[in-house]
Formats: sequence, structure tokens, C-alpha cells
Amino acid sequence: MSLNLLSGRNSLLLILALFLGACATLSAPPSQLPTTSSINQKHLATLANIKTFSLKGRLGVVTNPRGFSGGIDWQHQLTSDNIDVFSPVGGKVANIAKNANGVTLTTQEGRSIKAQNTESLTEMTLGFRLPLAGLSDWAIGRPTASKIEASSWDETGRLTTLKQDGWDISYENYAETNGVFLPNKIVLKSEKVNLKLLVENWTGISN
Repeated sequence: MSLNLLSGRNSLLLILALFLGACATLSAPPSQLPTTSSINQKHLATLANIKTFSLKGRLGVVTNPRGFSGGIDWQHQLTSDNIDVFSPVGGKVANIAKNANGVTLTTQEGRSIKAQNTESLTEMTLGFRLPLAGLSDWAIGRPTASKIEASSWDETGRLTTLKQDGWDISYENYAETNGVFLPNKIVLKSEKVNLKLLVENWTGISN
């Protein structure tokens, strides 16, 4: 075997070794790459810091035999909620005010009805159960403290589906607000109610 042949083969082996070494350097071991699960946990940790928010949008409810479609203006605080519900043409239908003492629904005629929880109150007066106890968490894209039956998220860690407390919840769109990605379209389905919340404006996001 000639010296030139040996030299050429050694050069080829050297180039191959250098190439493989460069690939190994550029490709981190799988164990060091962030998983979608860890990205999801990081995103949820950011959402966990949110204590207050305000939103304006559209609310659609389909339930047998009644339905509703209109606007919503919601101010959520750590221990209270204030929600104005509007008709499709913009007239106020009702105000729902919730605090530690219970919840009060005031109609457009000025009649006030009080109850211990929003679900039973809205069923009596509006014809559907508004799941306000969980909706303040679900609206911003995080589960409640209850058991999660199933969930999925995208590559950025944001929830795409959630099954919890008798509701199947899906998220179809997110937008950045004050450095945090919040959903703009949330669909909730239970055995008797389909509820769609379209958020047009997020404000008042704070820890």
C-alpha cells in the first residue's frame, strides 16, 4: 500500500472524526433538552402568580331549552368578582357580584337575588350554571386545585385541552398581555351546557 493512499485514508478518517465530534458538540444529550412537560410547568408557574384580572369579551351559552349570547365585562379580585352581562345589542342584562358572603345577581330592572354560590343562582335566573368557582382559573389557562382528569398542551407549554370538575375545556388561541400569554378563546362543555368565552381585551393583570 502506497504512502499516498495511507495518507489519504488517514485524512479522510480525521475529517470524519472532526465532523462527528462537531455534531456531538452541537447536539445536546436528550436528557439535557427541556421537555414539553417542564415547559408546561414553567408556564403554569407564571400563571400561578396572577391574582387579579379584568377582561371584556363575548359570552355564548347553549343549553336545553335556553341559550344566551352577549357581552361580558369581568373584574376578578382575589376574594371577589364583579361581572356585567350584556345583551347582543349592548344593553346590560344583569350584574353578578360575588364576595365572601355569597353572590348577588341584579337584573336590569333592579331586582336583586342572593345565593351562596353562582352556579345555582345563574341557573335560577339566567337558565344556565355559570361555573364561576373554576372559571377564574380556566379563563387564564390554568387548572383549578381540583383533580385533573386529563390535560394536553402545545410545544410552548400552554394548555390546549383540560378535563376537570365535570367540564371539557379547550383553548384555541393565545395572545401576549403584559409579558404573559393568555387565552383569547375558551370553550367549556358539560353534560348540559356548552359555554364559549371570547376575550377581546385583557387588562389589570397583577400578582
